[in-house]
Amino acid sequence: MRLTLYTDFALRLLMLLAVEPDELHTVAETARRYAISRHHLTKVAHRLVKAGFVESLRGRGGGLRLTRQPDDINLGAVVRATEDNFALVECFDRERNRCVLAAGCGLRGPLEEALLAFLEVLDGYSLADAVKRPGTFRHMRRLLAATA
Repeated sequence: MRLTLYTDFALRLLMLLAVEPDELHTVAETARRYAISRHHLTKVAHRLVKAGFVESLRGRGGGLRLTRQPDDINLGAVVRATEDNFALVECFDRERNRCVLAAGCGLRGPLEEALLAFLEVLDGYSLADAVKRPGTFRHMRRLLAATA
């Protein structure tokens, strides 16, 4: 399983908002700090707002912030909200499946089970877990401060 850059950027944005909860962060500033595309991050932020993880405050001094505490943001829910396609192999997409083995293949079941297990593991973690591991919080703050 490989997450898209879209989900990667969503998780990075959420982590920044969790690590620096007393500050509003703009997309431009965040994109610069992470050295990623502002245009791409704008789309990510919009999706996170629509999904209810982030709120956007407009106007001078506006920016992004979490809508709830990091403990209340489930990583599995974030991944489900940001990944458009969980088709690990061609036969997972019934409309586009052209695999000649699909009718008799025994691989689909184990792959579906693995995907569900992957998401189940993420369901056991919150955004707080991603930023509060021993040493991680201090290290992240140091890295992000260096790029501010």
